[in-house]
Amino acid sequence: MYNKTIVVGNLTREIDLKYLSTGSAVAKSAIATTYKYKTAPGEQKEEVCFLDFTIFGRTGEVAYQYLKKGSKVLLE
Repeated sequence: MYNKTIVVGNLTREIDLKYLSTGSAVAKSAIATTYKYKTAPGEQKEEVCFLDFTIFGRTGEVAYQYLKKGSKVLLE
């Protein structure tokens, strides 16, 4: 069994869709998400994290068709 990581954020740029010589789709973009935590003295902190991602195949084509900059995205 493996651990899944789920991240929710907003697209920071339009999805870039390209095709490999085999015809497979490759979609790339990035999301911004916030991370909230407490420091040792108990102070609340919030940081923004930027994550690049790649989606392959038909899922990448669908993401390119329906998602735009600013769209809320859940990555698993």
